[in-house]
Amino acid sequence: MPLFLLLIVIFSASFILTMVGLGGGLIFSPLFVLLKFPITTAVSASLFLNGIAAISAAMTYFRKRMVDVKVGLPLLVTSTLFAPLGAMLTTRINIRIFTAIMAGVIFLAALRMLFSKKKEAEGKAVTPARRIIGGGCIGVLIGLMAGLLGIGGGVFIVPLLIYVLKVPTKTAAATSIFIVVFSSFSGFVTHISLAATDWTFILTAAVFSFAGGQLGSRIMAERLKGRTVRQIFGVVLLLFTLKLFQRAFL
Repeated sequence: MPLFLLLIVIFSASFILTMVGLGGGLIFSPLFVLLKFPITTAVSASLFLNGIAAISAAMTYFRKRMVDVKVGLPLLVTSTLFAPLGAMLTTRINIRIFTAIMAGVIFLAALRMLFSKKKEAEGKAVTPARRIIGGGCIGVLIGLMAGLLGIGGGVFIVPLLIYVLKVPTKTAAATSIFIVVFSSFSGFVTHISLAATDWTFILTAAVFSFAGGQLGSRIMAERLKGRTVRQIFGVVLLLFTLKLFQRAFL
């Protein structure tokens, strides 16, 4: 794929995914794998660009006071601590197994994008114990998957915040972006300590990822047209799933 086209894809992924609480890693990681980047390079580049898009979006969401720090802090702490463990597992896993796991995660993400319905919080108060313990346990899962697959973990964070911790949809998306910043860079630091990184590429791509995150977050902050975006993007994710399963099993 020509570099210019790849940069446009990176911008587009950051733009679309930051509107629904993700950072872009759902596209970056499988795309880099399909382009035959070495696994460690694919995951580290995905995590870095994911983090850049998330920082860009988080700046907007903080200005709009959309991030619930009290809810996000337990997830932030545990996901940041466990992302390096997931990153270390990347170098010890068979390529076919890795690709199959990634395909499964992307498939679940596609189902969420296609069939989930926006559900606002029911107004029930969540106890501090549930917020801390539940959030902490969720963060462990997020960190492991973020470091292993290079996706940041937002695809899991948003529905868990909505359905487990009763967070309103837009707040869940904004808070997810805040958490993804830390889980992404925590996993990235571990990956660059394990293998060489193409800094020229990721720093160039970071400009496009940041710009996409800014545009996507500004649109979401004003109004979230999530269902149409999720349905369109879900189709894209299903196509990636098919390609990844093809690479894993054929």
